[in-house]
Amino acid sequence: MAEQLIREIDERRDDLVVLTQELLRIPTLNPPGENYREICDYLARRLKKSGFEIDLVRAFGTPGDSDKYPRWNVIARRDGKRSGECVHFNSHIDVVDVGHGWSKDPFGGELEDGKIYGRGACDMKGGLAASIIAVEAFLATLPDFSGAIEVSGTADEESGGYGGVAYLAEKGFFDPERVQHVIIPEPLNKDRICLGHRGVWWAEVETYGEIAHGSMPFLGDCAVRHMGAVLDEMENSLFPALAEKRTEMPVVPEGARQSTLNINSIHGGQAEGDDDFTGLPSPCVPDSCRMIVDRRFLLEENIDEVQAEFLQVLKDVENKRASFRYDVRELHRVLPTMTDKEAPVVRTVARAIEETLGKEAEYVVSPGTYDQKHIDRIGKLKNCIAYGPGILDLAHKPDEYVGVEDMLDSAKVMGRSLIELLAQP
Repeated sequence: MAEQLIREIDERRDDLVVLTQELLRIPTLNPPGENYREICDYLARRLKKSGFEIDLVRAFGTPGDSDKYPRWNVIARRDGKRSGECVHFNSHIDVVDVGHGWSKDPFGGELEDGKIYGRGACDMKGGLAASIIAVEAFLATLPDFSGAIEVSGTADEESGGYGGVAYLAEKGFFDPERVQHVIIPEPLNKDRICLGHRGVWWAEVETYGEIAHGSMPFLGDCAVRHMGAVLDEMENSLFPALAEKRTEMPVVPEGARQSTLNINSIHGGQAEGDDDFTGLPSPCVPDSCRMIVDRRFLLEENIDEVQAEFLQVLKDVENKRASFRYDVRELHRVLPTMTDKEAPVVRTVARAIEETLGKEAEYVVSPGTYDQKHIDRIGKLKNCIAYGPGILDLAHKPDEYVGVEDMLDSAKVMGRSLIELLAQP
């Protein structure tokens, strides 16, 4: 049966290339959330031909959802001939901003030297395409399978997943009574099983001052200088402390096995003018400066301690600096998650990797979060991993690509996993 499945996948090579290219040519940029319905309709048409029942679900009222940019999701399900467990392949349909530095058309889906280029090629439309090919080849090999197969394309993973998997989990789509195994084809390399991810705490800090004429700054109070003092304190105390925190989680790359903090943005003073504005700014002392911080933390850390550690930096600056005033607003928090290596889906995919690639699977944890957080925390479904084609380091980079051979190999691993989980007598 496995040999027949492998032949079926190899025969679909050209189809896999075209499918990936067509997905890349639908520019599902997030933000703002473009063309979600178009790609969901495309996936619905494709999967309906293979006998799947289709649900199109709009996540009304979630962050970013509007009539101009509705948060659409597609969930396709095909039940087998007999009762059994359900295997769900979940892929996000959104991609990040293109950015600068491309030598290829970001939405061209160009095939060159066995690589397909485009924004979202590895993260994660290549994984979505591989899972569809795996499912279709499995159905051709074993149409009388047990249980059920689901394939979903979901919104907004790049901005937290609240209009996608979080919403669907709240609606019961990932209830353990409905779904038993979840594979998320994120690009963690084809020989790796990703068990989970670090935690995240985002916050916005605003420092305050007093506006005055720029020629007489002594009559005002510069909020940017206050923020500079915060940055200096972070450099001297917080960053060295984070570098000492290490985890037993198998996080990749190696640098992410410690706690990290990124300064996501700083905005102080007057807003920048429009691109067509050619004048000069007015001479003013800035009375406000805002900074967004992105703190990634480890399974061994407590979220309350993570927050308190950062707040202590601000208190230390307050003790040293006259007229220092500030506010802190939490934007986002996600707890770390890690599936047990002995979980059924982990053991199954590990065996499939060894049978397909001739090597033992490597177990890793992602440096950043992905939609496993919602399946775990909201859906209460622990039997979930990320496994898919693509090189993690290429995500969000210019000239992002996915290798065709990597997609084929990953599809074979997914197909073998379906045989083990659903080909019951």
